[in-house]
Amino acid sequence: MKQIKPIVSLEVRVHWGDMDAMQHVNNIIYLKWVESTRLLLFEQLMKGETAGISEIGPILAWSDIKYISPVVYPDTVKIDFDIVKLKEDRLECQAHLYSIAQNRLVAISNNTIKAYNIKMLKKAEIPAHWIRQLREHYGESI
Repeated sequence: MKQIKPIVSLEVRVHWGDMDAMQHVNNIIYLKWVESTRLLLFEQLMKGETAGISEIGPILAWSDIKYISPVVYPDTVKIDFDIVKLKEDRLECQAHLYSIAQNRLVAISNNTIKAYNIKMLKKAEIPAHWIRQLREHYGESI
């Protein structure tokens, strides 16, 4: 179920240097925008914990992106990031990227985030405090 308010959002200004020889924002920039937004989720999940000290941390296991419309300078892009499915050892996520200038969706990125035991160097179950935070936002339907 899609929430009216995403779990995390970020607005980024398009820079002239983000464009490539094809005169639109280079594809890798979209993934960087999604990464920056995903890191906001990581920070939220790890509230009060420090990466490298906490035993369990989130890692990106997989990512893809569908480009819908090119973005050019000047513009601002809004990235809404949501969890679409909670599994025992992973979060299935989706990011929607919107161009403010075009007033439209310009890309969709699917991401899989896994819980990872940093000390034992292997995957782990999703920590209970992550699940609590997600259920506070999404309700029991997640």
